[in-house]
Formats: sequence, structure tokens, C-alpha cells
Amino acid sequence: MTSTSAAIETPAHHGRMTAGLTFVMAAACGLIVANLYYAQPLAGPIAAAIGLPPHLTGLIVTLTQIGYGLGLLFIVPLGDLLENRRLIMIMIAATAISLVGAGLSSAALPFLLASLAIGLTSSAVQMIVPFAASLTPEEHRGRVVGNVVSGLMIGIMMARPVASFVTGLTNWHVIFFASAAVMVVLGFILAARLPKRTPHTQLSYGGLLASLGTLYATQPILRRRAFYQFCQFAAFSLFWTVTPLVLASSAFNLGQTGIALFALVGVAGAIASPIAGRLADKNLSRPATALGIISVGIAFVMTHLFSDGTTAALVVLAIAAILLDFGVAMTLVISQRAIYTLGADLRSRLNGLFMATFFVGGALGSAIGAWAFAEGGWLLASTIGVSLSVVAFVYFLTERKPHHHNLHPKA
Repeated sequence: MTSTSAAIETPAHHGRMTAGLTFVMAAACGLIVANLYYAQPLAGPIAAAIGLPPHLTGLIVTLTQIGYGLGLLFIVPLGDLLENRRLIMIMIAATAISLVGAGLSSAALPFLLASLAIGLTSSAVQMIVPFAASLTPEEHRGRVVGNVVSGLMIGIMMARPVASFVTGLTNWHVIFFASAAVMVVLGFILAARLPKRTPHTQLSYGGLLASLGTLYATQPILRRRAFYQFCQFAAFSLFWTVTPLVLASSAFNLGQTGIALFALVGVAGAIASPIAGRLADKNLSRPATALGIISVGIAFVMTHLFSDGTTAALVVLAIAAILLDFGVAMTLVISQRAIYTLGADLRSRLNGLFMATFFVGGALGSAIGAWAFAEGGWLLASTIGVSLSVVAFVYFLTERKPHHHNLHPKA
């Protein structure tokens, strides 16, 4: 660890992290990341309301994803340069404004611009996770990161059904206004609870961005962990893109409410996050990683145990959803905990690179999933899901016993 890192990670700094603050940061992650997913089940009604042609409906989701990806690469690294609490406050305020803009939109262009801004500003969630790691001593870091990431996973899983329920009771504008109000309240809470954290980097913003390539080239742990999670989140996104299509098909014939209720089942998989953190703190990261990858593969395989349309098939599909979410959450926490050990002065950049790779995997999984289901149904889609797990596991088998490196670029 560099002297810069040591300066940042003092015992006094660690002492600021409490169970209450961990809960607040976990809740913040869930509430912020949910903004990325509210529009997904509502894309059809929104497109019709704002006059967006059917063949361009996908832009509603795509632009939010593009904005988030840009935020990961160009805004999240600022966590290594600027005072963290102030940066997070600015991002949350911008998120609230973007959500209000989306809610007020009655035409395509302003809504699409608001969608891009929602994705860009919601990248604040990936400033909070490394912030939590920086406030926690090494021996407890896995547990805290696991607890915070559990909030993130719950937010991802809850967003779509919540958006469907709220829109069913009111209209699609309400979910954006409601989330904007939540962001305002959250901003005040975080302003009161988060300690100040000022990085000690000597880099300019340009130098910060330029260092991303050096970091990726010199940190094998980052590359390996990013690849694991690329495969894991690709499988996750494929599953949750295709499953609603399967449930709505003639085999199960579920409506929007039934599909939303099914999505809630997957939230149970978030229990893996705190478990994974504790395993990492006990130096059990390697077996925990294997368990996470294998769980995802088994989840896809078990969906073929019973004939489509039967009650047993629906129950097994629900269990598979929980197991899949468990596996993805497990490897996510283990991986983030691993990359955070590479240096306190690098965490925001490392996390931005890691999550950008994670995000690309998810986008690819969604696209492939929709295509696979159209071409070969659930059989083809699930085969691809299993294949992703196999690729990740084969690569996992090449992992050697970890060694500690001090390959930090100048910071």
C-alpha cells in the first residue's frame, strides 16, 4: 500500500463507520440504483405517451444505460480526486432534477435527454460503495461491503415490480416524481450522516482519466474479477430479460402483476451479499467465488427439471431465480472486496473500471437474451446462460494463489 493510502486509512478514519451508517449507505445504494430500472417495464406505455415510434422504444432503456456507463468512466473516478461527501450530494441533487424532468416530459426528446441524465447521475451509487470500504478497517471490510452491496442488489430487483405496481395504481409519471422526492430526502440524510473524505491524489482530472488504462493494464486482480463479473451479470441480465417473456407466454400465461410478484422472489438472493463479505474477511474468497459461479450455472440447468406450464416448473423457476441472484451477489461482493485491497487512493477508479465491465456484460446479456428467446425459446437462452457460467468457471480454474502487488500508478 502506498503512503498515500496509509494516510487516508488511519484508525480514526475507520472509527467513523457504524452499523447505522452502513444501513444508511446500503439504503442509499438501493434507492439510487433503482432509478436505472424504473422505466424498463414501462417502456411501452411511456413510448406511446411521448410519441416515440415503436421501433425506437428501446432507446428509453438504452440511453439510461449509456448514461450510467459514461458516469462510471468519467464521473465515478472523481471519487479519487474530490471530497466524497460533497460529490455525492451534487450527484444526488442532479439525479432528483433529472427525475423531475422525466416526469414532466410529454415529448420524446426531453424524456430521452432526461433518461440519459438519470443514468449519468445515478452512477453516484458506485461512489458510495468504495466510500464505505474506505471507512472500514481491513478485517471488517468484506462484511461492510457485503451489507452495502445487499442494498444495491435489493434496489435492482425491487425497482421493476415497484414501478409496475405504482404505474398500475396511478400513471407512469408518478414513479419519477416519487423517486425525485426520495432523492431529496436521501440527500439531506446523507449530508447529515456521511463524514468528509478528501483524497490525497496529486493528479489532475485529465491525469485521473489517463491513469485508467494504466490501472487496467497493471492490475491482474482487477482484470480477472471484472471478467468473472462480466459473465455473471451477463447471465443475470439474460435471465431477467427472458423470464418475463417466458412467464407471459402461453405456457404460464401470467399478467403484469404476476410477473412483478415473481420478480420480487429474486430479492431473497440478496442474502448472499453479507454472507460473501464475511467469507472474504475469513480468507475464503476463492471457494466463495466458485460457489457463486456454480450457483448461476445450476440455476439455468434446474429450470428444465419439469415441463413448462406446470406448477412445479413455476416453483423451480422461482428457486432458480433466487439461486441465480445469490450467485451473482456472492461474486460481486467478493470481487469488490478484492479490488478494494489494491489501494485506498485508487478505489473509485478501480470501481469505475470494474463496474463498467460489469455493466457491459449486463447490456450484452440483455441483448443476447432477447434474441435467443426469439430464435430458440428458453432452451437456447438458458444454454447461453449456462455457457457463460462454464466460461467463467474455466477461467476461475486458472487462478493462482493470490500474491500482493504494489503496482499503483502515481496518485
